[in-house]
Amino acid sequence: MLKENPLFIFSGRTNIPLTEAISGYLQTEMGSVRLGNFSDGEIHCQIEDNVRGADVFIVQPTGNPPNESLIELLIMLDAFRRASPARVCVVIPYLGYARQDRKDAPRVPITAKLIANLITTAGAGRVLTIDLHAAQIQGFFDIPVDHLYAAPVLISAIRRKGLDRLMLVSPDAGGVERARAFAKRLEVDLAIMDKRRPEANKAEIMNVIGSVQGCDCVIVDDIIDTAGTLVRSAEALLERGARSVYAAAVHPVFSGQAIARISSSRIEKVMVTDTLQLSAEAARCQKIEQLSLAVLLGEAIRRIHEGASVSSLFV
Repeated sequence: MLKENPLFIFSGRTNIPLTEAISGYLQTEMGSVRLGNFSDGEIHCQIEDNVRGADVFIVQPTGNPPNESLIELLIMLDAFRRASPARVCVVIPYLGYARQDRKDAPRVPITAKLIANLITTAGAGRVLTIDLHAAQIQGFFDIPVDHLYAAPVLISAIRRKGLDRLMLVSPDAGGVERARAFAKRLEVDLAIMDKRRPEANKAEIMNVIGSVQGCDCVIVDDIIDTAGTLVRSAEALLERGARSVYAAAVHPVFSGQAIARISSSRIEKVMVTDTLQLSAEAARCQKIEQLSLAVLLGEAIRRIHEGASVSSLFV
């Protein structure tokens, strides 16, 4: 590491295990910051290390719960901005509100742009994130954004399953590009679910485009939220002759009845990353397998700190 600008890695309270794993990869101790809540719920933050002239990286996904995680990140950013570091980079493995990235109905906000403005105004000089819901959200920020992908980690996990007749499946038309990229690297075919979404968090599977008869299907997505779409997609594939169904997704949001739905479904295994910390219920679920992105994020942090190229990680 460069001696001129010491490296500090701090964590919010949303995913401390991931920050610890990143620090372990970089062989550096986590910075010390005191976070707490006043009796009325307001968040308090105090940095316990001297970070003047340092390269500061704050790891804080804005999910579970998204509103409190976001406010905590903004408060931390303000505290660090006032402590005179050389640079503050926010590592946001999961960016909440990213699904609200456009006006898809009259008189609705573009909340993802609002979040980008808040993070920039609070004092972030750079953003490091994983699998944005839409890649163009990078353009909502007026600061540099390093947008990494969890694909190598998920593809390795799929390969380890040793499935004989592998078929990649996109859960909707919007996810075709992602699923096609997976299918190309695994050298297998692709199927697409024809889905209709009458309202938020509700989806209807209308058709399956492509033959899945006798195949071991892996549904690839960026987010698993309520798992309703995932379970219905799995049922549709099995009804059309699929031999087995797996799932691979980046962000395990797992809200509402998601874990109960997955547990009672006929899905063999749901592979997710650690962009979000699993709840106790999710961690106990035998069908959920969590994969670590600590090496990917740690290497990106190292390269940013040293002024080296990060582009080789954009795969």
